[in-house]
Amino acid sequence: MALSKADFNNINVTPAASKKLKWNASANGFETGDVGGSMVLLSTQTASGSANLSFTSGIDSTYKEYVFKFIDIHPATDSVTFQFNVSIDGGSNYNVAKTTTVFEARHNEADDTAGLGYQGRTLSEDLAQGTGYQHIAYTIGNDNDQCAVGTLQLFNPSSTTFVKHFICVTNSYLASDYLYNWFSAGYVNTTSAVNAVQFNLTSGNIDSGTIKMYGVV
Repeated sequence: MALSKADFNNINVTPAASKKLKWNASANGFETGDVGGSMVLLSTQTASGSANLSFTSGIDSTYKEYVFKFIDIHPATDSVTFQFNVSIDGGSNYNVAKTTTVFEARHNEADDTAGLGYQGRTLSEDLAQGTGYQHIAYTIGNDNDQCAVGTLQLFNPSSTTFVKHFICVTNSYLASDYLYNWFSAGYVNTTSAVNAVQFNLTSGNIDSGTIKMYGVV
């Protein structure tokens, strides 16, 4: 079968200018809409001496995956750890049981020492049905140039059948001048819908930084 070339004069993109486009079967050829696999920005929160950054709306059955992007999370207090927890009551309580695992790769900028390790054994960073906050970026320094970045993926939080899996990868500049590439993962052990997520530090405020929440189509 011969391939046909689209006549650009018959494709009207004016109604969809500056929006996401996808093909349709009409003569115009395009319509607005999200393409499978795309990320839709739902919310942005920027810290300024904030005790926490909490996402209490927009987490529902619309998307099967939610992605949180951490950009330059800078603590007010030196040597504190970035962490998160989830809620099933809209953010009134962040205390849902989780089973998790953590490992890290590290490198010291001063003496070139490095290592790779499971942090459940050495630092007790993993949880076994723990309801507390899960650590996701370790002992960040508060020097002017120190911060943490990363991504948290939360899968199908609105399911009332399955537990809620998550995967998180962060990179942080430690107070001890180490690079830590931190990998944490696990599941929230509830079949209730998770509808809120909170991020904070083990001590003190988030001096600056941004967290963006996306839904994955």
